[in-house]
Amino acid sequence: MKFREFLKGKGAASAIFMGVLYAVCMLGIFLPGYTAIPGNIDQLPIAIINDDEGEFGGQIAESLEEQLPFENIKTDVSNKVALEDLEDNELALVIHIPKTFSADLKNSEGPSSIEFTLNEAGATVVASSMNQVVSQINAQLSAQFSQQTAQGILMNFNVPEKQAKEMAEKIENSYVSNVVTINDIPDGMHNNMLPMFLTMALYVGAMIAAMQLVGAFKANRGKATKTRLFIYVQLTAIIVGLIAGLVSTIIVMGINDLSGDLFLKIFGQQILNYWVSFNFTATVIFLFGEAGMVLNIPILLVQTLANGAVIPRAMMYAPYKWASHISPMYYSVQAYFANLFGSASVSHYLLGLAVVGLVAMVINIVIVWKLHKPLPREQSIETARM
Repeated sequence: MKFREFLKGKGAASAIFMGVLYAVCMLGIFLPGYTAIPGNIDQLPIAIINDDEGEFGGQIAESLEEQLPFENIKTDVSNKVALEDLEDNELALVIHIPKTFSADLKNSEGPSSIEFTLNEAGATVVASSMNQVVSQINAQLSAQFSQQTAQGILMNFNVPEKQAKEMAEKIENSYVSNVVTINDIPDGMHNNMLPMFLTMALYVGAMIAAMQLVGAFKANRGKATKTRLFIYVQLTAIIVGLIAGLVSTIIVMGINDLSGDLFLKIFGQQILNYWVSFNFTATVIFLFGEAGMVLNIPILLVQTLANGAVIPRAMMYAPYKWASHISPMYYSVQAYFANLFGSASVSHYLLGLAVVGLVAMVINIVIVWKLHKPLPREQSIETARM
């Protein structure tokens, strides 16, 4: 056999096709998707709450609303409600001007401060971007209020040296920042990306298993009814999910040094992740056979960007945002952020994950029922039953 003949063979042609397809899919999906950073930073929702009873609070709130590069700024909510929304990652930043801000600014006994609260238990780009925004705001406010305080104080000239020193200290410390971070994530990229890694570890395995188990379903169609074989496939997926979920949980508990009370929570979600991911990826394989694996690759790549681990849904372009609503990876990643590092309820994320799995399984049942025709039972089985 000559090399030219070898290249014309099925194996070489498939390898060339997959190499080109993967490159096109990965670059065509990732590069456009990540242009949302920092391009869509203005889509992040924030809240500015002014409770100040003095003259400065309203001016600051109005100035921030005009200057900050965000299109969705809430000003009609209480600080309590805003903090609850922040906990659920419905807001990216809460800026609170307290009731005594103006009074504190004028009072020489202590500095005044504005409270900036952000949530680390979410997409990594949000926390880093909000920290930069808060630093810029605080630098401007410090300069602004030091200048205003200086203008008021230095109107009195020829003051004694000691008093002048006290005034200078007041000018320097007239405003201090108060940045509050809720749901701190331990240092290390392995902690920041843990929700995504936990999810992807079982999703990829389930995608490969879907091809293998659907293949086993087709190979054994003459040995049992479609219904029985489909049940066998589902039971096998659950067993694999139990084993893979246990192994992945043990590895994570050892490397990431998590508290022991999280073991059962992670283990339980990993089992659910696997079952949902299996049915989700098996749909195209039941429908298109081995060619469905080719479709599963771009579906996987889209979800790695649409799962909200790096870019929040508010910043995503429309195709990725639409995909996040039906993506098992999105619900899993958000549930892990809340479960591992946050204090918000995870029930609605786990419910969304379960709904995706149930819908996918129902679709698989319909595909098997409508498209996979029953084959004659093997004579040996019929004889054994007589």
